Amino acid sequence: MAITVTDRQPVDRAEEILTPKALAFVEELHRRFAGTRNELLEARTAKRDGVAKTSRLDFLPETQEIRDGDWKVAEAPAALRDRRVEMTGPATPAKMAINALNSGAKVWLADLEDASTPTWPNVIDAILNLRDAATGTLAYTSPEGKEYTLRTDAPLAVVVARPRGWHMEERHLLIDGAPAVGALVDFGLHFFHTAKQLLLNGHGPYYYLPKMESHLEARLWNDIFVFAQDFLGIPQGSIRATMLIETIPAAFEMDEFLYELRDHASGLNAGRWDYLFSIIKYFRDAGEEFVLPDRATVAMTAPFMRAYTELLVKTCHKRGAFAMGGMAAVIPNRRQPEVTAAAFDKVRSDKTREANDGFDGSWVAHPDLVSTCREVFDSVLGDRPNQLDKQRPEVSVTAEQLIDVASADGDVTEAGMRLNLYVAVAYTAVWLSGSGAVAIHNLMEDAATAEISRSQVWQQIRNKSVLADTGNTVTRELVSRILGEETERLRIEFGDEQFKAYYEPASRLVEDICLSEDYTDFLTTPAYELVG
Repeated sequence: MAITVTDRQPVDRAEEILTPKALAFVEELHRRFAGTRNELLEARTAKRDGVAKTSRLDFLPETQEIRDGDWKVAEAPAALRDRRVEMTGPATPAKMAINALNSGAKVWLADLEDASTPTWPNVIDAILNLRDAATGTLAYTSPEGKEYTLRTDAPLAVVVARPRGWHMEERHLLIDGAPAVGALVDFGLHFFHTAKQLLLNGHGPYYYLPKMESHLEARLWNDIFVFAQDFLGIPQGSIRATMLIETIPAAFEMDEFLYELRDHASGLNAGRWDYLFSIIKYFRDAGEEFVLPDRATVAMTAPFMRAYTELLVKTCHKRGAFAMGGMAAVIPNRRQPEVTAAAFDKVRSDKTREANDGFDGSWVAHPDLVSTCREVFDSVLGDRPNQLDKQRPEVSVTAEQLIDVASADGDVTEAGMRLNLYVAVAYTAVWLSGSGAVAIHNLMEDAATAEISRSQVWQQIRNKSVLADTGNTVTRELVSRILGEETERLRIEFGDEQFKAYYEPASRLVEDICLSEDYTDFLTTPAYELVG
């Protein structure tokens, strides 16, 4: 194999990350594991095609013995036993990384995935920031002269990095002339440059693993971890991984995910927004009963969402793993006290439900919400670092309950469709500009919410949904007209220069994938072709 860096534009300090030894490690990861990754992506397609014929998913009969078995994951290292508040956000720019580390959260989910646009400068800068955070040297001075440094008066958040999902490629690194696997690039560079230092710090190389659809994909990660630890000569089990249960097939394989990674597993996370996106994607052509109401009305209290989260808590605690709650997307607005008060109330309610259900911690998207989440979990946990002892034996979840989408209250409305199109275009435009997370209408939107938005519109066209507030049937013509109106609104809001650079191409992309006869699996795949 031969590995080649294709980017011809200089990226500041890239030579510190793209060293010959680091690139050789990434190349070796590809030599050993990229072929299996490709086979597993093909298996995803085959499984989805089967579901399209039956509109059914079920627990795997061939893994019944694992679900019935009496086994547990490895005991958590000290640094990961208390995860009551986790701050999420991109690892670039440095200012955001420093704010996350200083936030007072127990953990920082350093996101190289849904909250990050994988431009080559972003990929390099994220690894640089995580390496400098590990060595304690991360610092930043703004153009105005304001200095940002790591706090020394309180513990920093423990870093748990999230590499890209298996589907993403990295075109700036070629292996034998083909784009590298984004997940292997992210993991490989981060692990190579930080693992030993993190162990010296009393932590370790910890990861969130996104968007998996099969326990065989978890097995692949385990094989990668075993090889990587041997390669660097660090003890087996140093790596710990929390897996996001954010696809509907994964919800049927929670035990199996933990089992495959049991020597490296830390827990499971209820990735609620991607989970809804996955349900739409998987059952997009299964008829009206699988059409979700407006995105904003689908609460975590919907029966099918309750089934998913309660099964997750029960499964995790039975296996000695942590159950991590999902993102509260609302964010405060310091210029609008009433908006901030409402945001705090919503977060408090959401986290109270999770803590009482048995979750061991949860995510927030803004440093100002850390204390609210912590207070809620403090009130339930007290002096305990977690509630692994809450076993939930009363929970019994069936396959039918997990896919009972029709149980969700709410309607499909034109107002909801307008919001979906607005968010899909607005988020995609910001993504194209190089930022993977953005506040829209006081909600933190990332790729997952944009994916739900555009997928709902595609599904509504497919099913000729009737809009409850207007009585109109959703057609391509109607969507095209409303998209044009929402795009014009964005032009007025952001001005012609920004519109031409980002919002106009974003609108064309959203139109293409919403109106296409064929469903696009990931919005970010065609969007990646439009960024540098």
